[in-house]
Amino acid sequence: MSCRLALVDSLFQFKASPQKPIINKRNIAVQFSSPGICNTNGGSLVGKGLGHQSHLLPLRKHTAIKAVAVPVAPSPLESDEYRREIAEKYGFEKIGEPLPDNVTLKDVLNSLPKKVLEIDEMKSWRTVLISVTSYTLGLFLISNSPWYLLPFAWAWTGTAVTGLFVVAHDCAHKSFSKYKLVEDIVGNVALMPLIYPYEAWRFKHDQHHAKTNMLYEDTAWHPILKEDFDSSPLMRKAITYGYGPVRPLMSIAHWVMWHFDLKKFRSSEVKRVMISLACVFSFMAVAWPLIIYKTGIMGWINYWLMPWLGYHFWMSTFTMVHHSAPHIPFKDSDEWNAAQAQLNGTVHCNYPKWVEILCHDINVHIPHHISPKIPSYNLRAAHQSLQENWGKYMNEATWNWRLMKTILTICHVYDKEKNYVAFDELAPEDSGPITFLRKAMPNFA
Repeated sequence: MSCRLALVDSLFQFKASPQKPIINKRNIAVQFSSPGICNTNGGSLVGKGLGHQSHLLPLRKHTAIKAVAVPVAPSPLESDEYRREIAEKYGFEKIGEPLPDNVTLKDVLNSLPKKVLEIDEMKSWRTVLISVTSYTLGLFLISNSPWYLLPFAWAWTGTAVTGLFVVAHDCAHKSFSKYKLVEDIVGNVALMPLIYPYEAWRFKHDQHHAKTNMLYEDTAWHPILKEDFDSSPLMRKAITYGYGPVRPLMSIAHWVMWHFDLKKFRSSEVKRVMISLACVFSFMAVAWPLIIYKTGIMGWINYWLMPWLGYHFWMSTFTMVHHSAPHIPFKDSDEWNAAQAQLNGTVHCNYPKWVEILCHDINVHIPHHISPKIPSYNLRAAHQSLQENWGKYMNEATWNWRLMKTILTICHVYDKEKNYVAFDELAPEDSGPITFLRKAMPNFA
């Protein structure tokens, strides 16, 4: 599941160059602040860790400066009490303690029972049957509902068609069938009603799994970079709305920007992407005119557009819940740890039972990141195994308003120390949408 703000992706792909330290020839101001790292800033050496005291040290001609190791304070997340406090504050049931550095993704994967990786083609086709049946029922409800019940029919149908996406999702990860041709056909056909080019999405989604929570390389929701936020008033406004009130539908922007531009793919991928593009354009050329001919423009809105928007609501919401939380860091590639990102940096979230059934347990998401080859119908068994062996490191929630409010009003601009800084903390005068959400959204878990 993936969605970084597409406008930012398309216009701003740069990284600040490192600053060279400057040392004053006459003296050095040594400043102690928060734990961990010493760096230089202008004419000063800034040491983070011991308050805010400054001392001027005169330098003689041959004075030598020796580095002193400063103990790094333990992470606050190592405290049970602190984790309970922020779990309550953010809307989580449980926030996992930090995973030790010496644990590898292979260690976690090897702890899973081998049967959770086995493909059962009958169960795979059962997921297709559930999705096709529920989608058909949704279309029937739309055609027979009075106007005041249409939103419920749209919600059901949009959720049902999200199940078709999950079928294609299994195909993309080679967990649907033992035959790749079958997976390619089913994947393309399942995504045609969503106008989603299967191969284009698959290539980008694979990158999300390989580099989950990697600051620049992950293709899912990212924190905004401060240089993007400060780049222009227009960009700031677009970002504030996109990562604020519009965020539950922002996968539409990602869909537009990432899946139809052949320049974003390797030459070896282009042929397969073009096949998928041909599939979705064929659906548009045949199905859309047929719907309009039979039911008119309002029929096209009722039968296709509104369920499609419902799908994007789930696509956006699932992704940001799985991969955005104030305590979960995004890291540069040289600091990134696969096990920490996949087990400790992915969120399990329980949704209402009908959503779980129609969406084939896609929100049992941690085992899917431990191994994408686990079929959707085995995710719960895999999750149970992870809880038994690694449960104290796992983040878990049940969907609630406080969780959503946390994501929409806090998880904004990247900060290496804090993980996120909210828009209204950086630019309160331009953050009306975030202020509105803080006041308007419920805060109960």
